[in-house]
Amino acid sequence: MNIAHDSTITPFLVDIPQADVDDLASRLRATRLPAPLPGDGWDTGIPSGYLHELVSAWTEDFDWRTFEARVNEVPQFTTVIDGQRIHFAHVRSAVPDATPVILTHGWPGSFLEFLHLIGPLTDPESHGGDRADAAHLIIPSLPGFGFSTPLQCAGWTTAHIAAAWVQLMDRIGYGRFAVQGGDLGASISPEVARVAPERVIGVNVNGALGFPSDIGEDARVAMSPLDQDRIARVGRFMNEEFGYIAIQSTRPGLVGVALADSPVAQLAWMLDKFRAWTWPLEMLPDEILGREWILANASLYWFTASGGSSAYVGYAQSSWGAAPVNSGVPTAAIQFAHDVGIRSQSSQANTIVRWSDIEDRGGHFAALEEPELLIDDLRSFLRELKQ
Repeated sequence: MNIAHDSTITPFLVDIPQADVDDLASRLRATRLPAPLPGDGWDTGIPSGYLHELVSAWTEDFDWRTFEARVNEVPQFTTVIDGQRIHFAHVRSAVPDATPVILTHGWPGSFLEFLHLIGPLTDPESHGGDRADAAHLIIPSLPGFGFSTPLQCAGWTTAHIAAAWVQLMDRIGYGRFAVQGGDLGASISPEVARVAPERVIGVNVNGALGFPSDIGEDARVAMSPLDQDRIARVGRFMNEEFGYIAIQSTRPGLVGVALADSPVAQLAWMLDKFRAWTWPLEMLPDEILGREWILANASLYWFTASGGSSAYVGYAQSSWGAAPVNSGVPTAAIQFAHDVGIRSQSSQANTIVRWSDIEDRGGHFAALEEPELLIDDLRSFLRELKQ
């Protein structure tokens, strides 16, 4: 059968060959770290002591097989869309009329971000919630990420991925559905609504709905202190943190070679952003996201050699700064303390009906950092759409 036209949905189990698990352990034990740079701080990379601690934990304490077994408790599948294997988890609620919801991750995350949300969202009654809030969950791995590899072709823009998600819902058998996401997921989810506005009942994102455009001085002065601070932080990001985007969007294959050959390089590359994008900044990323999750996520990238392909899809194929058309689909956004979304800058391209500012909690990885607030926001939004 021509894989490009194979619409079969195939059950999937994570089963990393033991040789690959042993190879990772061997490479970790043979790690060669450089001498610390002057200052040995986060402003020049990962502090050597902290990196050494996590490498030791990855080598001695983390058990991939145990984690793999837990992941395999979740129903997973693969299908081929436009010639690309797409991996996804699909968990149906026991409530027949539950709302189907696609959860879309970003970089440097994975579908693993959402696993602990499955119970509360599909079976809210068992988690102190209301049966009427139940959801069927579809959690895909982005093309070029995790088990949606190897990457077969170029052109996986946010619009292309959004169209693939609509095809995926066709194959599963869902007519109307909602979408939720953060990071890349916050860009892709509104695009799904633009591809199929008649089918998407609502868009829910955590984080910014695009980046602020040029804002005149008068408009800045008229903004709230919160929005002025967010604009200032966007400016600092462009000056101090844009380097990884420049590398990944122009030489994803180059960084991909380093990340596919050294698990510690893969871990360090991700840790830099886990530290910069979690909140509060003074806490270590594993204290916020969980050490096991960080090591499992790094292992997933390592076993699938997806450092380069995720960079290629995440940045080289994105349309930065393009002005999208408003789909007219009701849209909700929740902005945690680290986020920089500005409602006035997001309203032209999105029909915003719900906007929540959480000024004292949470960072970029809301599903991991503030799962209860994220779940409450999504439930409340979907409840409002039913009224």
